[in-house]
Amino acid sequence: MAGMTRELFREDSYLRECEAQVISVNDRQVVLDQTVFYAMGGGQPGDTGRLEWDGKIAAVTETRYGEGGAICHVVADGDPLPPAGGRVRAVIDWDRRYRHMRMHTALHLLGSVLHYGVTGGNIGADRSRLDFDMEDTVDKDAVTAELARLVAADHQVGCRWITDAELDAQPELVRTMSVQPPRGAGRIRLLEIENVDLQPCGGTHLRSTGEVGAVRVSKVEKKGKHNRRVCIELDD
Repeated sequence: MAGMTRELFREDSYLRECEAQVISVNDRQVVLDQTVFYAMGGGQPGDTGRLEWDGKIAAVTETRYGEGGAICHVVADGDPLPPAGGRVRAVIDWDRRYRHMRMHTALHLLGSVLHYGVTGGNIGADRSRLDFDMEDTVDKDAVTAELARLVAADHQVGCRWITDAELDAQPELVRTMSVQPPRGAGRIRLLEIENVDLQPCGGTHLRSTGEVGAVRVSKVEKKGKHNRRVCIELDD
């Protein structure tokens, strides 16, 4: 599936819609020249939403990467498909996306509280988790209190880019043990929470930690001698 899709969500994670041209349509997968839809990756689900054109509406049930940097918008069975070469309005399910942004930013805060290597993770609208390479027990109340402190401090959140060589010179920036940031594109995106966290991340995030709101550690599971799974939930 040819074509590169401009990732507007990386330029501004608060964009809710955009106009775009249809590059191709194949097996209910629609590729656009640009999109606000986040494509599944890094433990964060792909966005859902809809495509609109000529009075027609198609539900997008999944968004994922295809070949050559194309982002595929998977249209629900039975819904109409836009014509290749035509123009559409792409609109994300903002409430779901914003919860993912809150959760993803909160997981970075969790990682800044628990200073261990990360062996896995998953982001959901209702519950999210990180798996840590650790034997120690986790005091849920103490970690929840520290998360609340970081949220209340309203630290600024932003992104910047470094080269592959710069990342290689700073291996401590990579907290994930099983997955390495993709190299070869010439630059790597860093997520920076001012005075709190700095690491490679391609997900969508908030502008400040204050937007996370009430978050708590809901469960801690032992997944092996050297692995603890820490789950968080948003209280609203």
